[in-house]
Amino acid sequence: MNEEIEFIIDSAKEAMNNAIEHLIKELRTIRAGKATPSMLSNVMVDYYGAQTPLSQVANVNTPDARTISIQPWEKSMLQAIEKAIQIANLGFNPMNNGDIIMINVPPLTEERRINLAKQAKAEAEHAKVGVRNARKDANNEIKKIDVSDDLKKVSEDDVQKLTDAYVKKIDDTLSVKEKEIMTV
Repeated sequence: MNEEIEFIIDSAKEAMNNAIEHLIKELRTIRAGKATPSMLSNVMVDYYGAQTPLSQVANVNTPDARTISIQPWEKSMLQAIEKAIQIANLGFNPMNNGDIIMINVPPLTEERRINLAKQAKAEAEHAKVGVRNARKDANNEIKKIDVSDDLKKVSEDDVQKLTDAYVKKIDDTLSVKEKEIMTV
């Protein structure tokens, strides 16, 4: 196979991998009823004037399936962390006892589970769009190369097989997340 075509296909594969990695990161933030430290991964704390990820100013643990505990490395950060969690609008009510912040993760209602499943589907659809855009870009680049029509056709078929494989990965990832969300 032509080196240019291999490079184009490798670039498409990398873009498709990035779409799946982004999907997995986004799905981690969708809570499925069980408390996990990753639920707070997007929380940014005002740390001496700089927006800093919560995990860099405190230990975030889950002592049980319904509780998240946050122990700041500096006690003076308690109010800033509490405020950051409220600003993040995650639907949590942090409780500050003077040493640590505790968050009770309420069980999900059926309606909330359905909404979270819809949110997961939307994220999966965004990932599929990313994969399809990578396919389109690769096919456009292949068409520009000065090689035989047969080689172009074979290359486009390879890109389509790659696309199908990545779309299946997205569907599989979504199905696992939906099962996790809908399990009571």
